Amino acid sequence: MDLNALEDFQLVAAHGGFGKASRASGRSKATLSRRVADLEEALGIRLIERGSRSLELTEAGQLLLTRTEGPMHEVTEAVTAARDGLQTPRGRLRIAAPLLFSQVALGRLAARFLTLYPEVRIEAVAEDRIVNLVDEHFDVAIRINPRKDSVLVGRCFAKDRLILAAAPSVQMPKGHRDKPFPVAAVVMPTYRDGDVWTVRNGQYTIEPQPVLRLSSLLMVRDAIADGAGAAMLPQSIVNSMLETGELVSWGIAGGETELWVLHTSRRLQSPKVRAFVEFMCNQYPSGSFTIPIR
Repeated sequence: MDLNALEDFQLVAAHGGFGKASRASGRSKATLSRRVADLEEALGIRLIERGSRSLELTEAGQLLLTRTEGPMHEVTEAVTAARDGLQTPRGRLRIAAPLLFSQVALGRLAARFLTLYPEVRIEAVAEDRIVNLVDEHFDVAIRINPRKDSVLVGRCFAKDRLILAAAPSVQMPKGHRDKPFPVAAVVMPTYRDGDVWTVRNGQYTIEPQPVLRLSSLLMVRDAIADGAGAAMLPQSIVNSMLETGELVSWGIAGGETELWVLHTSRRLQSPKVRAFVEFMCNQYPSGSFTIPIR
């Protein structure tokens, strides 16, 4: 298969027509049309239905575009790097990251990365939804406890854990191993009525009595520091308050939380992606996620 023909097909599909693709790329409409026709001939299938004023991708054309758009982008980067002898990370690096991680850590991490690789331009998007790296043109994603994905690969760069915490003024559970202990609680919107919180090893179980529902873990932390109740929070965001005595720990709840940096291809990593993955792992040599000192 002629990769140039495949690239021209993607160009035409992206711009919705030969004329627009020609104006955007500087290639003649005749050349683009011939390349796409050659690709259809080689594959033995029609990829584009040509109308008088517009074109539509066939089902086969849409499938080919979806399956090849991401890999072709990586191939183009690899060919450019090989041709120009570029091994220095450079260009735009788009990062998708959860809101909390972005708020407490990503700004400083991005600044440190740019100090090492000044030719990279970082664009970070902070939101808690699971983005599609290929469709939304992200290079890497930070994810918490990611599910197995046949498309994405990556590395776990740090771990966190959940702590039941409250202000010293809030009564800590005593006994009640076989009976949930009702406690005023600050919860997230994802909390479901009837959920209970169990301290590791089953020492005791908390029956949360929600008094506040807040959409940010940092808001939850601040609310319990002022005595609103107990909450289950990542250890990384309460450590400093535990050390100063503003909060007390009621115990570890649940297993470890893993933080991963993910990307779309191990075989064709671009220099900027490879550098960022290594950088993230080097930032947490102990394997524990800690908030940067301010």
